[in-house]
Amino acid sequence: MVGTMAYDAIETPHAKVDRILGGAATYIALAANKFNVDCSLVSVVGDDFLTPDLERLTSQGIDLSGVETVQGGKTFFWSGRYHDDMNTRTTLDTQLNVLENFSPVVPENYTDSKVVVIGNLHPAVQLSAIEQLTAEDNFILLDSMNFWMEHFREDLDKVIAKVDLISINDEEARILTGEHSLVKAAKQIHAMGPKYIIIKKGEHGALLFGEGKTFSVPAFPIDQVVDPTGAGDSFAGGLAGRLTQIEKIDFDSLKTALVYGTVFASFTVEKFGVEAIQAVDKNTLNERMRSFYELTQFNWNPNNDIL
Repeated sequence: MVGTMAYDAIETPHAKVDRILGGAATYIALAANKFNVDCSLVSVVGDDFLTPDLERLTSQGIDLSGVETVQGGKTFFWSGRYHDDMNTRTTLDTQLNVLENFSPVVPENYTDSKVVVIGNLHPAVQLSAIEQLTAEDNFILLDSMNFWMEHFREDLDKVIAKVDLISINDEEARILTGEHSLVKAAKQIHAMGPKYIIIKKGEHGALLFGEGKTFSVPAFPIDQVVDPTGAGDSFAGGLAGRLTQIEKIDFDSLKTALVYGTVFASFTVEKFGVEAIQAVDKNTLNERMRSFYELTQFNWNPNNDIL
């Protein structure tokens, strides 16, 4: 995975925390690594990045040889405040710091990775990472955001054309295509290159489009959302981790991976930062997957139930 490692300061209606471990690549890696895969993280940090935070990742078996440490530099920092509904937030401070001049270098022994996650970054940085990949049959998952769509569209279009799956939220899908209908938006994005499109709808779940089919999953119901930060990244990590476990990636296998991603996101929001996702183990994951399965099952006989 290629993306940001960061420190976050977060305020919600429930509590406030200062300078905790965050960043898209951090969440992605911690989720994907639950599948016991050979996992490498490509990012950049300053020399202010704490050794215990690096050890939180390496202790999970995550390879950090692709993480550049800039001496005298400061790590990317983001601060935000969530509103009462926890679906909207206000950015209070963004300090790009070492991220401003980030030039990713994919470790040579990972250029042929089976599954690659390109996190939310400047499209030129994303393209640079993609062009270092050597495997012809890899599966590339892309994340982006409205800022790049509105200000760097030409560069972003080049990236979108090279990926297998793009995962964005409903607002971003509408900005990218100008279509209000998410079904029409997905068709337009498909024409841009990706074989599969995931459109996330926050607490209302997500939609998967591809191969002329559509699949919908709800969000897993949580008693209390503590911190939504990183949920979308854990979603991508859980989905990508699942894809490493199967031989053929197609619409049906992506349906199951989408559920895994949804479940990982549900863990993340239960605590601040990466604490909840880091604590997930095989038993807690299987238990929640079983609960999700029961949540979405129903009986219907098309021969007897037609009115």
